[in-house]
Amino acid sequence: MIQPQQITSPMSAERAQAIAASFDLRALPADFLANPFPVYATLREHEPVRRMPDGSLFLTRHADLMAVYRDAAVFSSDKHVEFAPKYGVDSPLYEHHTTSLVFNDPPLHTRVRKLIMGALTRRAIADMEPGLVALVDQLLDRIEAQGGGDLIEDFASAIPVEIIGNLLGVPHQDRDPLRDWSLAILGALEPVPTPEQHAAGNRSVTEMLAYLRTLVAERRKAPGDPERDVLTRLIQGEANGEKLSEVELLQNCIFLLNAGHETTTNLIGNGLILMQEFPAQREQLLADLRAATDAATNEQVLTLAVDECLRFESSNQLGNRRALSAATVGGAALEPGALVTLCIGAANRDPAVYEQPETLNLRREGNKHLAFGFGIHQCAGLSLARLEGRIAIGRFLVRFPRFELSAPPVRGGRARFRGFLSAPFRTA
Repeated sequence: MIQPQQITSPMSAERAQAIAASFDLRALPADFLANPFPVYATLREHEPVRRMPDGSLFLTRHADLMAVYRDAAVFSSDKHVEFAPKYGVDSPLYEHHTTSLVFNDPPLHTRVRKLIMGALTRRAIADMEPGLVALVDQLLDRIEAQGGGDLIEDFASAIPVEIIGNLLGVPHQDRDPLRDWSLAILGALEPVPTPEQHAAGNRSVTEMLAYLRTLVAERRKAPGDPERDVLTRLIQGEANGEKLSEVELLQNCIFLLNAGHETTTNLIGNGLILMQEFPAQREQLLADLRAATDAATNEQVLTLAVDECLRFESSNQLGNRRALSAATVGGAALEPGALVTLCIGAANRDPAVYEQPETLNLRREGNKHLAFGFGIHQCAGLSLARLEGRIAIGRFLVRFPRFELSAPPVRGGRARFRGFLSAPFRTA
């Protein structure tokens, strides 16, 4: 039996209480970023609707998040008001984030989502599986030949970049910058981005727009299959008689890369590192996979495991809404314009919903986690993300059941997106 490695830094109850007492997303200490869950638990128990120094509310209970998710008419995802002072209205980051699907309300949200979902049907995703298996096996062959590598750089991050590249029809020789562009643009979404994050985010939006304009022009001349090629579908598709404007088209191509890249990288990386941190659960999962006698059972076993990894270490920890009218959440009164932060990481460990929420249980049934959100803004690519997680984590573990980390993994050190920057390992 492989011994568990302590990867998540412990935090004392006294320290969690101290951070919770002065909790402010704009001033987070390093030990919180390493392990926020004791602080979330303290807030959820003692101050589940936390009034922040800037006047916004921070929600940690599952029921309160669900109430906000369900009421899209009152709780807006539009970010024009918040992002104007954050980025400046003339900045590339402002134009991108206020035009992308995730930070908009109907009708733009409805039009774009309908077009994207048309290319992410159950049949289309099923058709991706053979290519995904081939990609994962190719990566695993390379890792086996080297005797190890880096879980993030050599495996987890390589998979979604290829999948999204395929969806948009990005030529393979053009894919190298995609990950860095995505990391920079999403990095600027932190509660208080640094000047360096601002600059890198703006530069990345500008560079990606320049590339996409060329790609879109080429696709207009030579369209792909709109049932498989999301870019062709966005160019040609109409929803309620309206086509996307050029700005809407380009910015939502960037959104697709970002939405499908870092969160899935984190899902795969977090999942595999959890197997190192909880070896008993890994052994149980391997036993369940060996006992699976058909593809359907194998898929069921891995789906439960992937969903539990998403619950336990949500790739995306935070969401935001703005109240359009007076409302009440968790007993707290909100005025029109009030800002609300939804703490997905806390809600996914709420003991009111989950039995033994601080325990990783890869056989957990009825897992109502919020890692994909809920309601009209639930992740459009959740079925694809689950497929990537199942194939990547399942095939990695079967190929390297005794893999070990060869150096401490390095966390991303961010509040919104939880994952690792690097995780060196050896295969045996």
